[in-house]
Amino acid sequence: MANLKEIRNRITSVSSTMQITSAMKMVSAAKLKKAQDAITAMRPYAEKLTELLQNLSSTLEGGTGAEFTTQREIKKVLVVAITSNRGLCGAFNSNVIKAAKTRSGFYAGKQVDIFAVGKKGNDVLVKTNTVIDNQSAVFDDLTFDNVALIADTLTEKFLCGEYDKIELIYNQFKNAATQIVQVEQFLPLAPIKSDLTVSTSDYIFEPSKEEIVLTLIPKSLKTQLYKGIRDSFASEHGARMTAMHKATDNATELRNQLKLTYNKARQASITNEILEIVGGAEALNG
Repeated sequence: MANLKEIRNRITSVSSTMQITSAMKMVSAAKLKKAQDAITAMRPYAEKLTELLQNLSSTLEGGTGAEFTTQREIKKVLVVAITSNRGLCGAFNSNVIKAAKTRSGFYAGKQVDIFAVGKKGNDVLVKTNTVIDNQSAVFDDLTFDNVALIADTLTEKFLCGEYDKIELIYNQFKNAATQIVQVEQFLPLAPIKSDLTVSTSDYIFEPSKEEIVLTLIPKSLKTQLYKGIRDSFASEHGARMTAMHKATDNATELRNQLKLTYNKARQASITNEILEIVGGAEALNG
């Protein structure tokens, strides 16, 4: 059995770790509330924008916006892997990294490059894949304008023919304990898949439908990317809060076990000392 000093040192070490994980849990919980409110407020807008764009596109004739919808032969694919800049959030980052590698295998025989958004994904994927860029700084100031710059870069890469398909991979926020890995097609725009028929007679178009569509498509792409990054940001804090909660519980359990071991060892030590004293006294009396 370990001596009392070793056990005391372990108890102190575990207690310090427990304080750190507990503090990280509270910080993530505070950040999660703000991030959750942001993505919850944004989803209805993004969904309505997509619905409006789909209804407008379905009524147009000709090649309006065709450059965004052209289905080319897939030779080069760009996968946008959205992870975090920090760890200690369970399987949050590893799930996205695994999904990115799976997509690379799915397009076997074709060129698949990675566009990293987040330091953790970049650090791992750069070892096995071709990472053309890393935009981890976007999390330092997560605004629509900063994300729009990334969306413009991705759109330009598609329009100029550098890539034939662009996909987003990120964790969708469901709740603090659940994040769902999503693989979304960014470009070309996916065909309209809607069972709902919305009458366009409710809309008054100014200027024309064509000009509105050409304005909405880039806006919709920027919103889609921003929603994905916002989803990932909220998921990160949820995953970290859950991971730190479990770590705190495990540290508490380990500390209690160590305290029990310490008390048993101390009790045994005291018993041995008493036996030695009694044995010595009997020897003197004998």
